[in-house]
Amino acid sequence: MSTLLGAAPEAPPTPPTPSAPRSAAVWWTLPPLLIVLLVAVYPLARVCLESLDGAGTPSSWSSVLTSAAFRDALWRTVAIAATATLGCLVLGTFLAVVLAFVPFPGSRLVGRLIDSVLALPSFLVTLAFTFLYGTAGAVNATVAGLTGDREPVLNFLSTPAGVIAAEITFFTPFVVRPLLASFSVLPKAQLNVAASLGASPLRVFGSVVLPEAWPALTAGGSLVLLLTLNEFGIVLFTGAKGVTTLPVLIYTRGIVTFDLPGAAVIATVQIALSLALYGAYRVVFARMTARRGRYGDVGVEPSR
Repeated sequence: MSTLLGAAPEAPPTPPTPSAPRSAAVWWTLPPLLIVLLVAVYPLARVCLESLDGAGTPSSWSSVLTSAAFRDALWRTVAIAATATLGCLVLGTFLAVVLAFVPFPGSRLVGRLIDSVLALPSFLVTLAFTFLYGTAGAVNATVAGLTGDREPVLNFLSTPAGVIAAEITFFTPFVVRPLLASFSVLPKAQLNVAASLGASPLRVFGSVVLPEAWPALTAGGSLVLLLTLNEFGIVLFTGAKGVTTLPVLIYTRGIVTFDLPGAAVIATVQIALSLALYGAYRVVFARMTARRGRYGDVGVEPSR
């Protein structure tokens, strides 16, 4: 009968069985998740809980947060971090533009030297500043030998200006490296077309180079801001006794005066401040990425 009526309809194909159950992927995520919880989350949670245990009562919180030392340290920390970040952005952008678009003999070596700073601890830069610009450093010794004046010409290391100068010197490569990576993928045809149309180098930088470098500039600046906000070694090694930041105040409270609940309160504020800045960076970076993805392919700006 089947030969008279035609070929019998084929049976529907059976779906392939998965080679591995989905639950196996979940098990693979557990070890790194447990490591992060144990290494990062648990110590931070312990610090926050320490601010509430024992002597860390709400009255301890109010006494710490309303103290003049905390307010001064908070303001000084934010001011130094913001100023150092601005200096790193300006200096890092200048160095990256020179290294990427102004070829000169030894530019590769200069780039490698800038990268090598990333491998050094921050206190070494401060120690080098002490040997160069300290009261008994090379600069003051040379000036004293030439003029006979025993008073140091440079005496700024123990001031906020010395801390900012050391932080700019150390953290500028964190801005240079992302910018160089961004400039390396910038189409040279855009620069050639802009130059052939008679645009000045400054206009080419503002209209062509800078829009492409904004994500890298934002990433480098945000990283520098977070690092300078939590920097301790540079402030300590400069010997700036009048420059007390939040990390130095935490060290003083916890190690020098053994006020662990008070130190935990300040550390909790430091954690909250850092997480808030990181969250703001993620939101801004996500919006910039979405905007570039929406308008970058067509090459036009949204109408305002």
